[in-house]
Amino acid sequence: MDATTTIQEIKKELRANMNGVASKQMREAGLLYHINFGIDLPRLQQIASEFEPNHEVAQQLWNENVRESKILAGMLMPTERFSPELCDVWAEQIPNAEIAQMTVMNLFARLPYAVDKAFEWMACGSEMLQLCGFLLIGRLLIQGVLLNERSREELLDQAHSLQSTPNLHLRKAVQNVMLRMENK
Repeated sequence: MDATTTIQEIKKELRANMNGVASKQMREAGLLYHINFGIDLPRLQQIASEFEPNHEVAQQLWNENVRESKILAGMLMPTERFSPELCDVWAEQIPNAEIAQMTVMNLFARLPYAVDKAFEWMACGSEMLQLCGFLLIGRLLIQGVLLNERSREELLDQAHSLQSTPNLHLRKAVQNVMLRMENK
């Protein structure tokens, strides 16, 4: 199946599974997308499992301002074709905390250079990239990644500097990482 046909099949699945009530609740909670089908994560995972990972398909899905397309893009992107440069481009295009969490969980945490990206993003000036960095290091710690002493110190320094950020999502991600560090 070529990329165009795959995208058409995915869009049929999205339309067939849309949940207007969930979409409305997300909109009312401030999650604004051009299109939001309101499909839950388990169903999106099931849809993704019906398709082979494909760089072109994932990139096309990512470029759409559709909640479910962005989430599926992270699920369908083959990690071996996802360069550090493209990783930065995607991270810079993340529109909100939900997509940050989904992309970290479904793609960024599977990358061989994930630890490097996490530290790079935590140290930058963009709150969204900092959020991605803390979400990513938190996910990696859950997966059992061990940090050397220097990395642990750098992580704690970054966390302390952002502990009282006014950005609720970033503050929560920082607090979660701090708790995980205490338990290691």
